[in-house]
Amino acid sequence: MANDSNTAAEEITGYSHPVSIETEGYSHPIIKDPQLISVMESAIRLQNEVFGLLDFLDAHPLPQGAQHPEDTKVEISYRHTAIHSHLAELRGKHRDVMLRVRRDKEETAKARLDVDVMRLELQNLIYEQEILKGEIEACKNYEHIYDKLPLIPIEQFLQLRPELDVEDEKILMMARIDHEYAERQKLEDERQALLKQKMELIAENNKRKEDLANLDKDLEKFIEAAQPIMQTFEKEYK
Repeated sequence: MANDSNTAAEEITGYSHPVSIETEGYSHPIIKDPQLISVMESAIRLQNEVFGLLDFLDAHPLPQGAQHPEDTKVEISYRHTAIHSHLAELRGKHRDVMLRVRRDKEETAKARLDVDVMRLELQNLIYEQEILKGEIEACKNYEHIYDKLPLIPIEQFLQLRPELDVEDEKILMMARIDHEYAERQKLEDERQALLKQKMELIAENNKRKEDLANLDKDLEKFIEAAQPIMQTFEKEYK
């Protein structure tokens, strides 16, 4: 019977029987969780009660066909009651552990779901980031129309505007465009002035042509009017 008790002890706790194992200050090389330690302590107390009953029965063998004395029956009943009490305690703690395990599994599943959602969101953000990188690269390589504007060379422009920050390409380009616009506006004003002057000269030339044409007509009329006088002079002096 003692050998059977030793085997049972080894199967439950990994320890060989001496009958009793102390639960106060109990520690386990693997299990560190306080709730599981409490379950192990209850299991050890139950084991000690069972081994104690087995040892008591070994010490008080029952002859065949006989009955235990009354005090032995009382002791056995007391030990049975203690075993049932420890068993109920162990079942309660085991139930609490299983409930906690179930709750932990649910929380773990929820946390895993949250992680999966965040991982999916991260993948979406990475995908969007790659798209934005492509868009940025396309914008950098885009052939803007202002790159083809016939502006004066930047070195010449900086000689005209040395106060500008050459590091800021946007401000520099806008200043060059504004300068080009001002220069073209000035040239356009000059062109308009020259065009006006040209039109005035053309108008003056046309007026002179008209005056000369009128003079020719008047001269022809004068010559025609002078013909009789000339003929008279010719007759008088022949």
